[in-house]
Order: sequence, then C-alpha cells, then structure tokens
Amino acid sequence: MYKPNSLRKHITEANPDLKDNPDKLLVFADEGKVVGTGTESLSFEYNYRLNLIITDYTGDSDAIMVPLLAWLQHHQPDLLANPDKRANGIRFSVDFNNHESIDLSLEIDLSERVIVNKVANGLQITHAGEAIQTPNFDQDFWQLYSGDNLLAQWRLSGTT
Repeated sequence: MYKPNSLRKHITEANPDLKDNPDKLLVFADEGKVVGTGTESLSFEYNYRLNLIITDYTGDSDAIMVPLLAWLQHHQPDLLANPDKRANGIRFSVDFNNHESIDLSLEIDLSERVIVNKVANGLQITHAGEAIQTPNFDQDFWQLYSGDNLLAQWRLSGTT
C-alpha cells in the first residue's frame, strides 16, 4: 500500500505545525479487505479505512482539510466525484483537550488497485495509479491563507 505514506508525507509537508512536529500525526489502516478479480489473474484491490489522528493540534482545521482534499483529488478522485462515496467517505471526530489544542481523527475510505502480471521468471506487481482529471487551475503549488496568516502549502503534482 502506498497511499498511507503518501498522505502522511503530503499532510506533514503542507502543515507548518506537523512539519515541526511530525510525531503528532498517527496513521492507521483499519478494516482492510483484499478483493480479488475473480479471474485467472492474481490482481486485486486493497480496500481500507485510513485513520489519521493528529494529537495536540493547535492550528486551524482548514489547514488539514484543504490539503487533504487536494491529495484526494489526485489519489482518490472517486471519493470526491461520486455522490454516494463523498457523502460518507471522509469522516472526522474532535476531542477538545483544552482551550488551545484538539485531537483530530479523520477516517477516509481508500482503495488501491494492484495489477499482477506473469513475467519470464514469475510474477510482477504494479500499483495502478488513479485516473487523474485535469484540475480547473494551472498551478501545482498552493498556499492556503486565513487573512494574512499562512495555514498550509502543498504541491499537487508528483507523489505527495
């Protein structure tokens, strides 16, 4: 599975607080399933709920949510495009620790296709990327502001 580490890297690099304190971000893949194709191929799909937990967070929640949506647009576009999936595909809960910090838990339904092909000496696996829709903007580097306050920044291209 490549998406948990990819999302961890993206959220950590986008958020100044997490960039300085990467151990605040915990990542778990829960309720995982492997779904075979039902054919002679050994290709399959991982389906799982990714649980991101950000502890003792004092920043703006938008600085997490907007970069998350940007990552999903690239790595799991069906979660945003499909009305059934987007209605429940991203869930969150918040524990208010005190007047300054929260623990934020995000649950995201993800899938990853794995293609298994025969080669001369055995089998070869390829993790299939998502069909990427052309975004309606031409920048690949973004900064998110609230007033004059920089909340987050990220790149849309590449594997982040």
